[in-house]
Parts: sequence; structure tokens; C-alpha cells
Amino acid sequence: MYILVSVEYITFTELRTKAQNLAKALEKGEEIKLVRKSRIVGKIIPDNNTTVKAIDAKKLQAKIDRLDFPSLNSNEIDRRYRIAMMKKHGQGIS
Repeated sequence: MYILVSVEYITFTELRTKAQNLAKALEKGEEIKLVRKSRIVGKIIPDNNTTVKAIDAKKLQAKIDRLDFPSLNSNEIDRRYRIAMMKKHGQGIS
């Protein structure tokens, strides 16, 4: 990576191989310019407007209860899994 005036440059190869470093640089607030065939083809900028929305656990539980999912025990889960595998792979599995 080449650093010039606090703007970082990254090639497509480095983008694929060093994605973790790219994420860290964006978390720090750095602006990244994307280089392809010695030309700047794009700019990756961090999103500073990220907000975390608080979740009301009671409202979420009420919505889940309204969906009325069946309560499954481990035997029922195993039975459904075996049916799905037989349907997908045939009777040859045990």
C-alpha cells in the first residue's frame, strides 16, 4: 500500500488479499483510493453516520410469539433432518 497525504492507495490484488487491513483502515476513518492499471478508479470512504438502533426485547418477543412457530424437541429436529437428507440424497444414507 502506498501512503500519500494521509490518503491510502490500494490495488485490486491488495483489496482481495488484505481485506482485513482495509476494514481496519476504514474503521480508523481513513479514505482509500482504489488503483487499477495505474489509474485511480474509485474511492472507498468510511461511513461515519453509523448508529445502533436499540431493540426492545419485550416487543421482539411479542412479535416472535405472534409467528406461532411449533416447539420442536431434539427427536423432531432429527426426524425432519433425516427426511430432508433422504429427499436430497436418496435412501442410501443411514
